[in-house]
Formats: sequence, C-alpha cells, structure tokens
Amino acid sequence: MAVLAAVSVMGFVVDERTLLGQGVWLKPFKFSVSFALYAITLAWMIGQAARWRRTLWWLGTVTVGGFIAPEITAITFQAARGVPSHFNLSTGLDDTVFKIMGGAAYLGWLMTLAVGVLVVAQRRVDRAMAWAIPLGVVISLAGMSIGYLMTAPTPDQAQELARGLRLATLGAHSVGAPDGGPGMPVTGWETGAGDLRVAHFVGLHALQVLPLVAVGLRLLSRRLDVLAGSATRTALVINAAFGYAGLTALVLWQARRGQALVHPDALTLGAAAGLVALVSAGAAVIVGVSAIRRARSAGLGGLPARPAGALAGR
Repeated sequence: MAVLAAVSVMGFVVDERTLLGQGVWLKPFKFSVSFALYAITLAWMIGQAARWRRTLWWLGTVTVGGFIAPEITAITFQAARGVPSHFNLSTGLDDTVFKIMGGAAYLGWLMTLAVGVLVVAQRRVDRAMAWAIPLGVVISLAGMSIGYLMTAPTPDQAQELARGLRLATLGAHSVGAPDGGPGMPVTGWETGAGDLRVAHFVGLHALQVLPLVAVGLRLLSRRLDVLAGSATRTALVINAAFGYAGLTALVLWQARRGQALVHPDALTLGAAAGLVALVSAGAAVIVGVSAIRRARSAGLGGLPARPAGALAGR
C-alpha cells in the first residue's frame, strides 16, 4: 500500500487525465493510504492475541487476499483505464469489476468481525484497551456498512429503472446533486452536496482512533494521577466511543439531508454542539469522580494510626 501510494503521487505528476473533476490517481492514493492504516491495525490486533494465533493468522491472510488485494487492484485497474471503479455498469467488464469489489467488501466486513471477536476473547491486563478494541470494531463495521448505502439507486436512477432502462451508473456517493461536483482538496468530498463518504471514512477509522485513545490515556496516566486507575481510563474510552459513534451518525445525518460537510446549517451545528457538550460533561464527571475517590483514599491513608493501648482501653 505504501508503494502504491507513492506510485499514485507520481501518477498525479505524469498523468493529467481527470475523472469527475479529479485526477484519475486520487482514488488509488486515498484507498492505498486507508488500506495501509487498516493493515497496520489488523497486524497489531493479531499481535495482541495469546490464543488462537494460527486461526487469526489465517483470517488475516484471507482478509488481505480476499478483501484488500482485489479491492485495491480493481480501483487501480480502473484508474489506469480512466474510468470509474465504483457504480460503473457501462460495459460487461466494468460491471464485473464492480461486482468483484462488492464481494470483496462483504468478505472484508466478515473477516474484520471475525478477527475482532477472537481478539476480544483474549485476556488482557489493560481494561481500557479491552474495551477500545471491540468498540472500535463495532463502529468501524458500521462505517463499512455505510458504503452499501451508496450502492442504492438515486431517485433519478430509480425512475429510469422503473421505466426499464439499462443504467450505466447505479448508485452514488453524493446526495442532492450528481457525483463530480466541486470537492475538497485531497479527500474529494463534495462541497456543494451531501457526501456519504464522510461518514464512511469517519466510521471506518474508529478501528484506529479508539485504541489510540486507550494508548494515550495510559501514557498520560504516568503523569496524571487522576488517570492512574484502569476503571477511570476504561470509562473515558467508553465515553470517547460514544462521542465517536455520535460523530459518525451526525455526519451521516448531515449527508443524507444533502448538506455538504463544510456548509452545516444551524440544525447541524446545534447537534454538534450538543454532542460536544455531552462528551465533555461525561469526561468531566469521570475525571471528577476519580479525583474525589483518590482524595478520599489519600485522606484515609494519611490518618494517624491509633495506639494499641487506646484500642485496648476501649
């Protein structure tokens, strides 16, 4: 994936072709970076296992061979041809490539679930990480599932299908406008319409974000006594997972209303403010309770011991 990302960057320089208003090599670049992060996380998750290591090794191999390799190969192949890889039914070849990608995505979903279940069943000392991994897997699988919303016919496509027409394109990532409108740099997310890829991206990477939260809290606990307890760090991880799931739902809701990420309305901003307030309040309560408990423990530990004679006198 790292090599392909570098090749895609060179493609930007030497290949001036565009597709839907963007360079043809943008999609291979984005997917290679995303798959690289996924592969690193998958390897790390398997490395956490003390049991069923051979089973996990095979699941990881199937994930690479049956999901990552076919998916990125199809995307790169279509980019080299200068045609869309997703939603493209223009020719028999394009239709076959898209179906291969769909099958690979289903397999990737199932393999991620299987690896997550087996890793969760392992015994770990760090309770916060023991929660971060399954919560990250669940939110990531939900993010993957958003991709299937993109394959549903748009209202215009549904009308054409009802009239018995053969479509060259089935599905879209944009809501409220055709694909290919003005987009954000690098990501290419639509700036003039809703874009389901935002929620897809955010949800997918819970697999990396939540374990990183657990790691960050563990490192901070060396300097902040209030984070020393595993129960406190676990509660903060659960709170972070709630916030991350809320963020995924928020950007999905925004996109489904045909609203671009960079142009939120008052309703979206209000919901975002409410989510931030809830997560911040939750974190404050968790840290506050931890601080009170530690203060009480220190106070009890600091009480002078009663002399043995005084106890005997009672």
